[in-house]
Amino acid sequence: MEIKRDYYLNKLIEAKSDGLIKVITGIRRCGKSYLLNTIFYNHLLENGVDENHIIKVAFDNSDYKHLLSPLALSAFIKEKMIDKEVYYCLLDEIQLVNDFVGVLNGLLRINNIDIYVTGSNSRFLSTDIVTEFRGRGEEIRIYPLSYFEFMSVYEGNKLDGWAEYFTYGGLPLVLSMQTDERKMAYLKEQKQNVYINDVVERNNIKNDSELVNLVEIISSSVGSLSNPKKISDTFKSTAGISIDQKTISAYLKYLEEAFIIEKANRYDVKGKKYISTPYKFYFCDIGIRNSFINFRQQEETHIMENIIYLELKRRGFNVDVGVIELKTTKENEYIYKQLEIDFIANKGNNKFYIQSAFSMPTPEKAEQETRPFGQINDSFKKFIIVKDYIKRKRDENGIIIMSIFDFLLDIDSLDY
Repeated sequence: MEIKRDYYLNKLIEAKSDGLIKVITGIRRCGKSYLLNTIFYNHLLENGVDENHIIKVAFDNSDYKHLLSPLALSAFIKEKMIDKEVYYCLLDEIQLVNDFVGVLNGLLRINNIDIYVTGSNSRFLSTDIVTEFRGRGEEIRIYPLSYFEFMSVYEGNKLDGWAEYFTYGGLPLVLSMQTDERKMAYLKEQKQNVYINDVVERNNIKNDSELVNLVEIISSSVGSLSNPKKISDTFKSTAGISIDQKTISAYLKYLEEAFIIEKANRYDVKGKKYISTPYKFYFCDIGIRNSFINFRQQEETHIMENIIYLELKRRGFNVDVGVIELKTTKENEYIYKQLEIDFIANKGNNKFYIQSAFSMPTPEKAEQETRPFGQINDSFKKFIIVKDYIKRKRDENGIIIMSIFDFLLDIDSLDY
């Protein structure tokens, strides 16, 4: 089964021969290696690049164990380069190489080399990698399959595909499994033996049960406002466990670095400033989220919100949670109330305000969803995304209402 990932392929094509190291990052098992070693490799061949000018090494393959030494790897690549034509160097799981940053920086001194690497190590997100590359590296972040990519190979209708997607997520291998039991077993195995173990080993965590409990708490309240204090209070009230806020903050950082969760900050629309706390967490894959709570709590409303967040991030937007503070008076006293906009999506000069409403069965529910938009004075587009099969429409206030299927299946759905 071949799954096209044209959005990410185009990112790699756009970055060809730009003089920078292309670092492909993302959660384990999301398809980084397949993107580089199959999709991009085939693109190069189909566009006239000689196979001898593509240097491809997968460092998790024992056949290349002898190249984990930086000197051996550097010598191997240089021996392959026998003329002045461009050589495309595809290095998979580069973090397994000792002093890989030094090797890559050294190779960049060669004029006719174009370097692409993947890695599963959290260092690819940290600021020290930017410093060590001295501005010569760029991150290309990829996510598990979008709903559009999922449906491109799913054998069924949109509604059945949606039920499958919001239950088991977008890890590519899940699509090849035929039964619910196999899918659940695979995701549970990945969450413990890959994702949790990665975080524990990388950060020398002594008590992995605390980490698992933390992820379960976040899983149960995905899209809810949170911070270390609230999480610490939840530990005490539900499990009788006392974990200090500093430890929880460190665990949250580790989970973000491992691409398991992402934090969405809150932005004061009227005050034009960020609010430091609380904030929201979303999972980078819904199937992984569901596995942490044993596939219980399948609240489609919250899952849909998470999926919208992921789709916006996939499309390259910076995504915040919007807050509008209203001040009213009652019996000569000021009353402050906060209205929330689910997402503010920014990219360049474009900005979109988006509500995830699931459904609006009554005028009262519609008024609740549209009310925050009425407090915004700028002219950027405003959207309400619902689960219902409806034809895209614009109300009398210019607010666009569309189906989740129209939003997810058309990458230009926000541009009309």
